[in-house]
Amino acid sequence: MVRTTENKIVMIVRRTRLDELVTRFNTQDQARFYVEHLGADFTDYLKEDTTYKEAVRQASEALSRHGRLQIVQRDFVSNFIFGPDDTVVVLGQDGLVANVLKYLNGQMLVGVNPDPGRWEGILLPFSVPDLDHLIPEVFKHTRPVLDVTMAEARLNTGETLCAVNDLFIGPRSHTSARYSIQIGDRTENHSSSGIIVSTGLGSTGWMRSVLAGAAGIASAISGQPVEGLDNRSFEWNSDYLYFSVREPWPSTTSSADITFGRITPSSPLVLVSRMAENGVIFSDGFESDFLQFNSGTEATVTLADRKGHIVT
Repeated sequence: MVRTTENKIVMIVRRTRLDELVTRFNTQDQARFYVEHLGADFTDYLKEDTTYKEAVRQASEALSRHGRLQIVQRDFVSNFIFGPDDTVVVLGQDGLVANVLKYLNGQMLVGVNPDPGRWEGILLPFSVPDLDHLIPEVFKHTRPVLDVTMAEARLNTGETLCAVNDLFIGPRSHTSARYSIQIGDRTENHSSSGIIVSTGLGSTGWMRSVLAGAAGIASAISGQPVEGLDNRSFEWNSDYLYFSVREPWPSTTSSADITFGRITPSSPLVLVSRMAENGVIFSDGFESDFLQFNSGTEATVTLADRKGHIVT
């Protein structure tokens, strides 16, 4: 096949649910038996698998016409070395876009929806047939690009972790997180279920559910409706983050006054762990992508120095 450029394109793909079941049960027949034995519809797994793999095939053909294509499985993204001029194409869902974006440093990311009938795809504005006209425009820098603010946790150990949607700081299991919290000139000790830090891109996700719960509780106690609290999203490129403390416990040794607020470059969130073990910081809902946050570890949470770049 003759390609139009020598530009490098990296396409990120994932395993389907069927792939994961076959890995677990060794064969497709055994996977079918397991699923149908529980009363579920196995044909949905087959349909999703067929649709996704056909999208991978078509996308591969299209991208190979325009550059040097390398296909990378999602599991290897965290260790993959992206070139500074690589164009990264993610064959979604949304969560895969977020997971890939935090490992990039200046590269353009194109989110492609492999199955529009199944996935809404807020971060997947394109479909596979768009690639033939889209990729040349990306190479020519004529496509609009949205800068995305990311959050970053920096530890006093030198370790860092970025997040495109949100960071969670707290216990690995369903126990209490103990830490000191500082924002601006306010400091107190906490015992809680942990802290969520949200970016603008993530503000319609986990943070929205936290605010919806808070609104429901306030409404039930006051007898008055609390409207609009669960729709307070903010722009993806905003120069601030929001944090929310989950289930803070006021006691003789812990307070519950600092529970929600804005993080800016000049006013970071500073946390010092008082958990002997099982303290973690993980990002974007991936519990396998985490930092240890145990006794004496200090985490400074603020905006990341770099931004993500999503083609629109």
